[in-house]
Amino acid sequence: MDAAERDLVVETFRKAMTGSSGAALDAALDELGWADLLTEEPDTAIPVVFALLGETGSHASVLNDVVAQAGGEPLGTTVTLPFTGGRWVRWERADAPAAQPSSEGAGDLLDPTLPLRLAAPGDPGLPLAAAHRALGWWLLGTGRTMLALAREHALARAQFGRPIASFQAVRHRLAETLVALEGAEATLNAATASPEPFTCLLAKAAAGRAALDAARHCQQVLAGIGFTAEHDFHHHLRRALTLDGLLGSARDLTRQAGAHIREQGQAPRLINL
Repeated sequence: MDAAERDLVVETFRKAMTGSSGAALDAALDELGWADLLTEEPDTAIPVVFALLGETGSHASVLNDVVAQAGGEPLGTTVTLPFTGGRWVRWERADAPAAQPSSEGAGDLLDPTLPLRLAAPGDPGLPLAAAHRALGWWLLGTGRTMLALAREHALARAQFGRPIASFQAVRHRLAETLVALEGAEATLNAATASPEPFTCLLAKAAAGRAALDAARHCQQVLAGIGFTAEHDFHHHLRRALTLDGLLGSARDLTRQAGAHIREQGQAPRLINL
């Protein structure tokens, strides 16, 4: 796929995601050939589709397809996935009522806009490399959207007669966010070029950390409005927190990576600088 074809795919999928979400988006992606793209061009399908999900704030059950394909299962299968804290969830393909808090803590881990449901433990040997990479791109897209919202606010909001974007403290928050996101994208590109399980695990950890950093810095830039339901920021914040926990949080995966390096006695070179 050349650059022009890729740009066309990006714009086509972005248009679909801007107009729908959930089961409706699943149907739209099927019509656009998501299954064929994932099978024939996974290195294009995963970065494009999952980054756009983060950018647009929409959601679809396509993570099931990534895990199913990696495990040799037919696309369309619903897979039970590990969640941080030793819990397991299923990403339902049909839209479902929002989860309510319960004594089991379901409300603590679920973005109420996502059809994630607590489930019995699944297969601990599930191949997760491609799914780690996919969630990393989703987290990256979410982080970039939070940064865009904070930047827009900083340019529009004035204090003491000038935009708050002119204040050094605000600039530093936005710059730190951009650096974190750019670093995460570099790890994701490395994982795409060399999709080993360890590389993909690190990419997801880096993207999760970058998205959480983006959430913290951007919420501070947005100040009071960032805590309100009237602003779009809270949707992306919830999404980042939920996606970070899915298939292992940044903290959990970093610990796993450290244990792996200690066991091997050396750290692999992932990127030539």
